[in-house]
Formats: sequence, structure tokens, C-alpha cells
Amino acid sequence: MDDPLPSFHPPLVAILRGVTVDDVEAHVDALLAEGFGAIEIPTNSPGWDRSVALAVAACGDRARVGAGTVLEPAHLDALQAAGGELVVTPNVRPALIRAARERGFTIAAGCATASEAFDALEAGAHMLKLFPASVYGPALARALRSVLPPAPLLAVGGITPDNLGDYLAAGCSGAAIGGELYRAGQSPARTRSQARLFLDAWRAAA
Repeated sequence: MDDPLPSFHPPLVAILRGVTVDDVEAHVDALLAEGFGAIEIPTNSPGWDRSVALAVAACGDRARVGAGTVLEPAHLDALQAAGGELVVTPNVRPALIRAARERGFTIAAGCATASEAFDALEAGAHMLKLFPASVYGPALARALRSVLPPAPLLAVGGITPDNLGDYLAAGCSGAAIGGELYRAGQSPARTRSQARLFLDAWRAAA
């Protein structure tokens, strides 16, 4: 299975959960300025599809943009109309994964067990999302890595600059970062400073 991670480097996904249509461009610009190459806007954010479209326009070819908390075919329809490329799910929904794959999306499927991970890969997921990572810790990432094929494994949920290196050392390819990077209502300057901390942590561990 093709590895899509080289198309966004470093392998860190910024999750802008709760971002508004009015604010999204400023935060995307902050992330681009620090070098983030992938941005996820969850479907439970207000006007998420419009925010995806604005983010796609702002990023051009500098970063890949998509939606998180993708749960149903209607989300795929809206994401495709907005020009997004990434589909991130919180769980394994084989029919949804197959539909996203057929449309040409890059898919990161949420999983927490080896059975879920293999089911997601069989359905066509390009990447696996260990979620919630903070509940299971790096030990589960290490155990999964020992049996999984060489598919990218992202740590998601509770990732901080201090523990990012632990997940990378355990075999994760990268991470998707939410609340420690962006919280709804914060300033773009805060987003940029937090992005810098994560990138510094990734460089130190790489």
C-alpha cells in the first residue's frame, strides 16, 4: 500500500477542532509559517466544509487539507466539494473507508486494537490513527508496530511536545495534534508558538 506521509512533511497533522470560518485562514497561515504540512478540520466544527475550502485555497500546494471525525458518506460529499484530500475517522468503518478510497482520498482510520488496525488496512486505509493515544500510551504503539505491516501509524489524542518523542520512539510515524496545538478562540500567535514547540520536539526526536 502506498505511503502518503512523504507528501506532508514533517508527519504532523494540525487539528483545528472548533475553528470558525472567520478565523480559519489566520490559523492556517500561522501553521504554514512554521512548516506544518497537513491540516485537519473536524466535521463537528462550525461550517467545517467552508473552512476546509478556505484552508485549501490558503494552502495551495504547501499543505494537504482534510476533515476529521468523518462518519458518513455525506461528509465525503461535502469534503470532496470543498477540495479536501484527507479523510480522518475516529473509528473503523470499512464501508466508509472503501468509499473514501474509491474517491481518491487519503485515509487515516482510527483504531485501538490489532483487529481494528488490520480491518482498516484491509478496507483500504492508507494510515492508522492510534486513538486515543494517551489512554493506551506508547506501549500499545510498540506492540502494534511489532505485528503491523509498514503502514504509517499516527498517535492522536493527548499528544504534547513532551511526549511526542516517546510515541515516535515506540514506532509511530508521526502524530495528529489537537488541543495542545489549537483550542477554539485562541489567537493565531498562540497557534504559531505551539506549532513551533511541536516542530522542535519532532526535530529533536527525528
